[in-house]
Amino acid sequence: MTPSDPTVPGESWCVVLAGGQARRFGRPKQFEPVGGIRMIDRTVAAARRTCDRVALVLPAGVAWDGDRVDALAVGGDHQSESMRAALAVIPDDAGIIVAADPAHPLASDRLFLDVLAAVRAGADGAVPVVPLLEIVQRVVDGVVRETVPKDDLVITQAPHAFRAPVLRKVHETRPRPVENSSLLVEHGYTVVTVPGDPGNLHVTTPEDLGIVHRLTGL
Repeated sequence: MTPSDPTVPGESWCVVLAGGQARRFGRPKQFEPVGGIRMIDRTVAAARRTCDRVALVLPAGVAWDGDRVDALAVGGDHQSESMRAALAVIPDDAGIIVAADPAHPLASDRLFLDVLAAVRAGADGAVPVVPLLEIVQRVVDGVVRETVPKDDLVITQAPHAFRAPVLRKVHETRPRPVENSSLLVEHGYTVVTVPGDPGNLHVTTPEDLGIVHRLTGL
């Protein structure tokens, strides 16, 4: 566990957003194992190593049977609702909130620490990114219509970090489902980037999970 930084008053809390139903996956993917360890347990462990406190969001009716966490919340119909459920159980004096997702089971401690450091250095929010290397094209009815310039495009990964008062502020009006860093930008706050990790894959489908298994040799 890293000590709280005096330049950002309050403890760092990691919200592990594991309240989704993973409909595209076909079942709650957060409980799928990678190397004998559930994705949700991998994320909780990384959160415990890098943040002062951990709040876990679970689907309705699911009991927690893993390592100790400091607060539990029930997820909503979308991630914005799940984040607000977590904010409701996190003390008002929290300094930084990290949003982590078990769908990124290989997210390294370095990514958690880097986004925390960027917020402690003065940003309102921080996200890890990797370059978009493949060609991006707009397709209509199976026909290529346009090649999209990608010079200023990146792939954004998890975890993210935010100044807690700022994150609470942008959620006060219970906005439509929207990703947290985009919500900060809409309200005029500064979200910076840190280098991501090409191995920090996002598991959306069973095929993605198979790739993670192959890459880790498991």
